[in-house]
Amino acid sequence: MAPHLEHTQLRLPRHIAIILDGNGRWAQKKGLPRIAGHHAGVKAVRKVVQACAERGIEALTLFAFSSENWTRPEDEVAHLMKLFLTVLQREINQLHKNQVRIRFMGDTTHFHSDLLSWIHKTTQLTSGNTGLKLNLAIDYGGRWDILEATKKIAAQVQAGLLTPEAVTSDLFASYLSTANLPEPDLFIRTSGEQRISNFLLWQLAYTELYFTSKHWPDFDEAALDDALRTYSQRDRRYGKVVAAAEQA
Repeated sequence: MAPHLEHTQLRLPRHIAIILDGNGRWAQKKGLPRIAGHHAGVKAVRKVVQACAERGIEALTLFAFSSENWTRPEDEVAHLMKLFLTVLQREINQLHKNQVRIRFMGDTTHFHSDLLSWIHKTTQLTSGNTGLKLNLAIDYGGRWDILEATKKIAAQVQAGLLTPEAVTSDLFASYLSTANLPEPDLFIRTSGEQRISNFLLWQLAYTELYFTSKHWPDFDEAALDDALRTYSQRDRRYGKVVAAAEQA
């Protein structure tokens, strides 16, 4: 087992967002069916959730299924939906015991009633927990998120409850799926791809990006610690110029 990161010596992110990429490629590389990679990916999720909780990370957002993933082979999508349901049923009690607070982000209108029921049950059961805030983006897209927020604000303006002048960046953010969360400090994408892929488009404006060639099933506590060390060395200026005295 890899040694824990000496997190007290590092500047850690409050909020980490991860695209869980490479499950299928991991499986194909091993001569296994793609769905085997998704099952292996669940084990990686369990490790990373536990590691983030142990390291005092406030929030973790996982991009588990994008709105574009519906175009994948029908049998793979069906198996993924069953896997989501099975994982919720199997993991909810332990997550609740560990004080993890779970919420879901995305358009849930396409989900089967059984999965919707467990999403609601999981959200309600863990709503008062005070530990890691675990956000699961399922059937989520950044453009969808922005459009939904825009529609809600437009409805408020149309009803006379808001004026256009009152719509600020902070107000807009309060209508997004990540309302009441700090914006992500660190974005991680596995499997070598170096793009955002319609994930948290508004929220990632000043997020530090970290890409790794590891496929998601191989991403463990040691890989997370590598990302945290890299993040700790980044100079986050948010577009500002750092004075020479501060650089010294």
